[in-house]
Amino acid sequence: MLILILGLVLFLGMHAFSMARAKRASVIGNVGESRYKLIYTGVSLLGLVLIAYGFHLYRQSGYIEVWNPPVWTRHLSLVLTLLAFIVLASAYLPGHIRAKAKHPMLLAVKIWATAHLLANGDLGSILLFGGFLAWAVVARISAKRRALSPTAVAAQHGVVAAPAGWRNDAIAVVVGLAAWFVFGKYLHPILIGVAAWPGQA
Repeated sequence: MLILILGLVLFLGMHAFSMARAKRASVIGNVGESRYKLIYTGVSLLGLVLIAYGFHLYRQSGYIEVWNPPVWTRHLSLVLTLLAFIVLASAYLPGHIRAKAKHPMLLAVKIWATAHLLANGDLGSILLFGGFLAWAVVARISAKRRALSPTAVAAQHGVVAAPAGWRNDAIAVVVGLAAWFVFGKYLHPILIGVAAWPGQA
C-alpha cells in the first residue's frame, strides 16, 4: 500500500505542481525548460511505475473491503468507460464533442475514475481512482481560472471557433467505441488482471 501511495504522490504531485504557474516558471528559470521537462517526465514515469507495482502488490496481499458495490454498478461502470474512451478520442479530433468537453482529457479521467470508484469498494481502489478523480477536478478548476484571466481573455479576444461539421465527432465515437471494446473485452484481463466484460470469469 505504501508503494501505491508513494506512486500517487509522485505522479499526481508532479502534475499538480505544473498548475502552480509562478513556481513552475521559477523552476524553469533556474534549471531551464528542457531540464524541467526531463525531470517532469522522469518523476511522472517513476510515479506511474510505482502506482502499477504498488497496486499489484496490494491486490496480491488481499483487498481491504470498505463497502460492497452492487452488481449493477459494474454495468454502469462499463457504460461510463465507453463515454471516457469517446471523450478521450475527441481530444485528438476537433469537433463538437471536444468543444463541449473543453478539456477532454481531464473529463475522460474524471469519468474513468468515477466509473471505477462506483464498481470497486476496496481501500486500494478508492485511493487510486479517488486520487485521480481529485486531481482531475482540481486541474479543471485551475485551467478554468487560467482561461478567465485577463491575459488569456485578451489573447483569445473572447472568440471561440465553432467546430465545422460532425465528421470528427463521428470518427471519435467509432474510434472510442472500438478502443473501449478491445480494451474492455480482451486487454483489461491481460494487462490489469481483472475481467471487466459481463460474462467473463
